[in-house]
Amino acid sequence: HTQRIKRTFTRIVVASRGLRAVTHGLRHGATGVLRADNLDRVPQTAQIGRFQSPASGAMGYHRPMTDYTLHYAPDNASLIIRLALEAQGVAYDTCLVDRAAQGQSAPAYRALNPHGLIPALQTPDGPMFETGAILLWLADRHGGLAPAATDATRADFLKWLFFVANTVHPALRMLFYPDKYVGVDNAAQDALHSTLTQALQTHLRRLEDRAAADTLPLALALYLAPLLRWCALYPRNRDRGWFDLRATPHLHALCSKIETLPCTAAAQTAEGLGPTPFTAPRLATPPIGSAT
Repeated sequence: HTQRIKRTFTRIVVASRGLRAVTHGLRHGATGVLRADNLDRVPQTAQIGRFQSPASGAMGYHRPMTDYTLHYAPDNASLIIRLALEAQGVAYDTCLVDRAAQGQSAPAYRALNPHGLIPALQTPDGPMFETGAILLWLADRHGGLAPAATDATRADFLKWLFFVANTVHPALRMLFYPDKYVGVDNAAQDALHSTLTQALQTHLRRLEDRAAADTLPLALALYLAPLLRWCALYPRNRDRGWFDLRATPHLHALCSKIETLPCTAAAQTAEGLGPTPFTAPRLATPPIGSAT
């Protein structure tokens, strides 16, 4: 058995940051990642993940041992997908996208996600991007996250999932990166911030009403908890007094519940999220990589 593991590791060719990305994936993937026989069932389309840091030129090669490779950066939207994979008990590898070196803009990463956004998930059906799409695909493929296609509550799940993915999440991205939308003019950024925070307060009140009416499917809860975390933390150069999780008690309760789940414990270890990542968040201190 020891020799089989050694032979497996000799297949992984690494350099500089690539070594750290691969070993992190081996340590923090789900149960069963360190099984040599898993190599036999990795589809050819997902076998090699290649990364180059434009800043340093460091390159690493990664042969996944499972059907899934999550390309992630700590405390980015990939956190949502990590939580989902962990909650489902699905074995997966991780491969770090080095944001400090603009790894998300490297040609190799853009081959997975042409938009240069995080996350990307390599699957037996090819690479996937868009957080909501990945969540829905995983829910349908493995179950446990959302109502089945024939369930009477499926319609309600879909409308709220798409509301979060298409309305709430993009609003947060604009809030965090205003220069990408209105340039560097301070007055324009101030106006955008005011408009977005007012809209987000409305969105969160509607989500609070939905959470008060009935329990949210797990996929929605795992999506919302990180978004609420980031409302409290970002942008660092702005007053974040517009947001108070305690003003939405049902969303606060949702975050408290998510903090008790084993999937959160795994994410806390892998990404350095701290003891109360959703109800009283602090900046991540990941063992590898950076959130920004």
